[in-house]
Amino acid sequence: MSIGNHNTLAPRMGGQRPTNLACGEKPTEPKGQLFVAALAFAQLTLFIALLGPVMVSMALKVSTLTDDPTARTGMVGSVLGIGAIAAVVGNALFGRLSDRTRSRFGRRRPWMIGGILVMAAALFAISQATSTGMLMAGWFVAQLGANAAFSPFIATLADQLPEKQYAKVSATVGVMQNVGVLVATWFASLFAADMVLLFMVPAAVGVIGMVVYALVLKDPVLEERPEPLNIREILRSFWVNPFKHRDFGFAWWSRFLIILSSFMFTTFRLPFVTDRLGIEAAEAAGIVFIGVLVYTLALVPAGYLVGWISDRTGHRKLPVMLATALFGVGTYLLLHVESVNQFYLVEALLGLAYGIYMSVDMALVLEVLPNPDDSAKDLGVFNMANATPQSFAPFAGAWLLALGVSGAEPNYGLLLAAAAVAALIGAAVVLPIKKVK
Repeated sequence: MSIGNHNTLAPRMGGQRPTNLACGEKPTEPKGQLFVAALAFAQLTLFIALLGPVMVSMALKVSTLTDDPTARTGMVGSVLGIGAIAAVVGNALFGRLSDRTRSRFGRRRPWMIGGILVMAAALFAISQATSTGMLMAGWFVAQLGANAAFSPFIATLADQLPEKQYAKVSATVGVMQNVGVLVATWFASLFAADMVLLFMVPAAVGVIGMVVYALVLKDPVLEERPEPLNIREILRSFWVNPFKHRDFGFAWWSRFLIILSSFMFTTFRLPFVTDRLGIEAAEAAGIVFIGVLVYTLALVPAGYLVGWISDRTGHRKLPVMLATALFGVGTYLLLHVESVNQFYLVEALLGLAYGIYMSVDMALVLEVLPNPDDSAKDLGVFNMANATPQSFAPFAGAWLLALGVSGAEPNYGLLLAAAAVAALIGAAVVLPIKKVK
């Protein structure tokens, strides 16, 4: 793999040109079922490996290091927050580098394979960690590797898909992400007592999925020599002018706010169940799994149905706005959960809202990208709206949970109220977008 100022390499892999499309050329023909299936499988497996620690596994690991509820939530917030900083940096940077990569294996494929292997190695280190510092270092590296794979991976949607497939395939990607969370929580319920299996079974699954997609992907070769990489180009990896590209800027803030809202709860979902409902950690992992199952069962049909309708009608803004607002309402209702059954009902509402949101929002974003030649770089900047709140939410959440603590229970009321407000503001931010209807 080479980046920047090198001679043109022969665009061959196994003696065949990878694709008839040139880099930056807009596809017009729909992709077949094999491509969509491989894409969905890679998304599923990547998020099994990546979101398992975020949702459940890291909290279980931290529980082996401390029994104090407030210390536990603080440690979880610190570890996940530090790792998400790596995601903020890695997503945009590796997207930019993949845009410039000249390899006979394509622009995206080398980063996807290399990144997922780094993530797997870091997850093994986490399974062996005996201190907060070791957990922070391991999760930081894991997030760098994951985003070295994810940013080029998500850029293949812009590379490969025609506009008429945006919402349907985006729905598939969004559904697979959340099914990945479901499977990850199931793995956590199976392997809660074994830290190596808890982290390494999902890691192995993630590697398999990304390799399968890399083999199916017809990744175009960058034949033109890019400008030499310098500090200015590196810094540009983290920036799209929101005044010049206003629609992109509004879409960025909407995504930031709903992800902030989501992760302010999901980061502390397991402690919420243990503390608010008075359930032991081992049993709570099973309840969280069922909750995510209910969430996913609501999400899948809603995502596919609304994605299909969006592609047929061309409407993107209205479903995104309504779904974001509904997610805020669901988050607020968590304040009133007093039983496991009520928890499941709210999970269903949240899944319905998030399924609609994820099926249409990515289609909206693909239509407002500033430059098709820099799709991975621009999507990397957009994905900072995913990663930045994941960095901020654990720190902010831990701080809110510690405010006005009465007795041994963290302040979940303040946390969930703040999350609900963030989602409602995120719905309002969609309204000024003009390029799409």
